[in-house]
Amino acid sequence: MAPMGIRLSPLGMAVFCLLGLGVLYHLYSGFLAGRFAFFMLGEPEAARGPAGTVDLRELLAVSVEAAVRGGEEVRRVREGNVLNEKAKGKTREGAEEKLTSGDLLSNRRMFHLLRAAFPGVQINSEEHVDATDQETVSWDRSIPEYIKEKIHSKEVPAESVTVWIDPLDATQEYTEDLRQYVTTMVCVAVNGKPVIGVIHKPFSAYTAWAMVDGGSNVKARSSYNEKNPRIIVSRSHAGKVEQVARQTFGNKTVIIPAGGAGYKVLALLDVPEKNQEEADVYIHVTYIKKWDICAGNAVLRALGGHMTTLAGEEISYTGSDGNEGGLIASINMNHKALIEKLPNLEKTSHK
Repeated sequence: MAPMGIRLSPLGMAVFCLLGLGVLYHLYSGFLAGRFAFFMLGEPEAARGPAGTVDLRELLAVSVEAAVRGGEEVRRVREGNVLNEKAKGKTREGAEEKLTSGDLLSNRRMFHLLRAAFPGVQINSEEHVDATDQETVSWDRSIPEYIKEKIHSKEVPAESVTVWIDPLDATQEYTEDLRQYVTTMVCVAVNGKPVIGVIHKPFSAYTAWAMVDGGSNVKARSSYNEKNPRIIVSRSHAGKVEQVARQTFGNKTVIIPAGGAGYKVLALLDVPEKNQEEADVYIHVTYIKKWDICAGNAVLRALGGHMTTLAGEEISYTGSDGNEGGLIASINMNHKALIEKLPNLEKTSHK
């Protein structure tokens, strides 16, 4: 018998149970629908992974997407001839640094895409990002099959990750319409070591990417010349390097002046591009920003190559945004022997 002498009829019990089921349905239907959507749409496991971690495979996928989307802006501005070119300062050597709409629009697109996808990760970019600009660039978190086939998921602490963006490498050449030198680049460093590199050529739609201890879509060439290497250098540094290089390797040594750090790294690799020159060694003899070189460093590391200062020191991608000691990069060569053969270049880098 119910309290107070009230008897519940079978019909009343049935109504009470139905009301209870209705409440439970409203409470849990959203959750169940979300789980069903995850199952049906193949939502990446990393999207619901441990708090405070990021999946490097996801970060590689969005880095490729960011470089491509930034490249679209670079190409659109150049082909529309609306560069709005202006000076943003001078280099340490006194050369004028230029800034264009291509730099700014590419940077905006790349930064916001990466920030929306991984809000807890530090992002360093060459161009300033306006704090009041709240544009949201979405990413569907899908990982292309060509990445899934080569790269496994790998979780790392978010606080250990630094992303470096170069929204338009070779701005000087961009203003001169030397399109083959222009790239957009993204690099991911973990505890200061470059582990993911993406180099995209906007005007040919070619993209090279690699992940250390993972995989890549690019490879080294089959042969290199250590005795008389072809050395690729910045257009403004050719004279400085040529004299020392010829004294060291002989008069047959070839110096290749070129624009853009991304282009120079690609010159060391097997790149199916008709406008891409080939070199055995990449040398830079002055101060250089880390967003210029981080992606190339990661790609070379993933393929077993090296990029160090001219003194042979590893470059850390934390702290300041500049590298003081110049650089020398090679692959499938005796890197230490190259450094020992070119000691005078290390002195030049501090002038």
